[in-house]
Amino acid sequence: MTTIINIALPDSLKAFVDQRVKARGYDSHSEYLRDLVRKDEVEAAKDAFRALVAAGLASPSGREWGEFKAELVARAEQHRATRQLPQREA
Repeated sequence: MTTIINIALPDSLKAFVDQRVKARGYDSHSEYLRDLVRKDEVEAAKDAFRALVAAGLASPSGREWGEFKAELVARAEQHRATRQLPQREA
């Protein structure tokens, strides 16, 4: 689905867009603007990723791998010991 968006540009920006469309080989103003929006979308994703990394680095340290692994193994063993296996028919 395509939606049409109209924008108003001052003459100086319109001239700049015209020059970029011609210089970079875009077929239309729309193609140029779609490319700008896609590039901005990528930058927004990078910014979100950087924020997540920064939040992770600022968060308190987690448990040691050996401690976490031992807990997972104990939980798996407990689950194995308590589950009911179906009876096999002879």
